[in-house]
Formats: sequence, C-alpha cells, structure tokens
Amino acid sequence: MSLTTPKLFHCPYCMEPNEVEIDEQNDINVMQVLDCQVCCQPVEMTVYSDGDNLTVQVEQENA
Repeated sequence: MSLTTPKLFHCPYCMEPNEVEIDEQNDINVMQVLDCQVCCQPVEMTVYSDGDNLTVQVEQENA
C-alpha cells in the first residue's frame, strides 16, 4: 500500500508538466518550495484537500 499519491502540476515558469508525490498526512495545507523538473526554477506548491480530492496550487517563488 502506497502512502503517497502522485499528482501532476504545470510549472508556472515554463508550463511543462511535473509530477509530485503527495503525502496526504503531512503535505496538506503546507507550502513547500521545490524545483521544476524541467527548467529548475523554484516553485511554491501548496496542496489542499476537499474530502477525497487533492488540489495542487503552484506559484512562482520570485513573483
């Protein structure tokens, strides 16, 4: 049984898709900074939960 859920988001800099593993116990409502897998720019990511649905919100860190 996996403790993480894969989610896709598009980089706010290069718009390329990125996949991230979400830990539903620790990552909800927590802002994290990670690098885009394509252009390496810093991305602020926050994961929100609405019952069974996870939403990933991303923004440019330097905006």
